[in-house]
Amino acid sequence: MTEIRDEHLAASAQTGDAAAMEQLCDRYKDRVRMIARPYFLIGADRDDVIQEGMIGLYKAIRDYRPDCSTAFSSFAEMCVTRQIISAINASRRQKHLPLNSYISLYNTSPGDDRELIELLQLSDDGPEDAFISKETSETLRRQVKSRLTPLERRVTELFLEGLTYQQIAEAIDRPPKSVDNALSRVKKKLGSVLE
Repeated sequence: MTEIRDEHLAASAQTGDAAAMEQLCDRYKDRVRMIARPYFLIGADRDDVIQEGMIGLYKAIRDYRPDCSTAFSSFAEMCVTRQIISAINASRRQKHLPLNSYISLYNTSPGDDRELIELLQLSDDGPEDAFISKETSETLRRQVKSRLTPLERRVTELFLEGLTYQQIAEAIDRPPKSVDNALSRVKKKLGSVLE
């Protein structure tokens, strides 16, 4: 396979030939490393940038069309570069930051196995525990009430009752996006209360 042209290997790889795919990846891995060298991905290491380049190479193999009168090597370099730049731009936008730094409405704090619902309910363990639980619950309710708007409190109540975003939206006569935004604000506010 070492004498076979890249364009023919790409065509074979597109039909499911794993050996052709492997041969192309092996031929271009050093070129991917060279293309990736000047780039830096925030929050990642060098191997992550190279991996993005290899994804670009895979896409080049998958999408290459020999009838476009472009050499496979040029097309592959363009795909690798675009994939790396797209990954860098995505990391700069921090689009997924809310998903990666969420605060659960159920878990109270990272090391605590209790849920928010448990904090709001009284304990049946004994009089001391019931008193402490009631005191904690009252403190938490006061802080929640003072920090949340009436809409946020209502959305939280309905969410804790197990309603879906759509059901909550219908109950409060607002669009589902308003419910999502309200719950995002609640998570941020409760995160500061529970820390």
